[in-house]
Amino acid sequence: MAAGLFDCTGKVTVVTGGNGGIGLGFATGCAKMGGDIAIWARNAEKSAKAKAELEAAGAGKVVAYQIDVSDEANIVGGFEQVMADFGRVDCVFANSGASPRYDSVFDMPTEHWYEFQKTALHGAFFTLREGARHMVARAEAGEPGGSLVACGSLSLFQGLAGKMEYASSKAGIAATVRCLAAELGVHGIRANVVAPGLIITPMMGDDPRVEQGLQAHYGPQTPMKRVGYPSDFEGIGAYLCSDASSFMTGETVVIDGGYMIRP
Repeated sequence: MAAGLFDCTGKVTVVTGGNGGIGLGFATGCAKMGGDIAIWARNAEKSAKAKAELEAAGAGKVVAYQIDVSDEANIVGGFEQVMADFGRVDCVFANSGASPRYDSVFDMPTEHWYEFQKTALHGAFFTLREGARHMVARAEAGEPGGSLVACGSLSLFQGLAGKMEYASSKAGIAATVRCLAAELGVHGIRANVVAPGLIITPMMGDDPRVEQGLQAHYGPQTPMKRVGYPSDFEGIGAYLCSDASSFMTGETVVIDGGYMIRP
């Protein structure tokens, strides 16, 4: 039973891309602290598996929705469904996105640039905005509070050759989060960014040699001497969902095993 400092009992967390990887790791932290979870993702089979895992972890209630966040109307309708099913929104983790594909700015097709931003930047913005809309309505009804979270990356701080579509989406949403923090603090709503380092996720494929190769290359360069995993986001998920984070806003929390500060 959830109790204590990071208690999420009675809090509803919406996680886009919540059926795997970092999104599922974040959601699992909230679930272990007794929170309710709304999974937004496109793959129904993966979402059903994630739902079972979250229920087993201790979530109060879990509902999986098939929602493509590249379209604003889907996001608006998705929150209406969440409100109908749960009656409230306490935390939103805008996590959906994709990996960069190209190694040079001159190789990237124009169409790819625009298509990538539909989910990674615009989808994240509309997700946070619509989640905030419901939080503000609740605050105006007498119950302030709420937590908006976006998934950033180390590309907020480091240049990545050829990865402009990815880095620009992360930088754009990080700036958006700081603006949300400034505007919504009056309602007790905080907004923060979680910036992962190298995290081994299912998006990298099922070949164990990939993980072994990344560990061999990046592990020795990282102060913690390993790469990261979705489970490393359980703690920050519980913290940012719970009232323990009620005075932290406008921040970027780096979770990279110390990679950014290595000698």
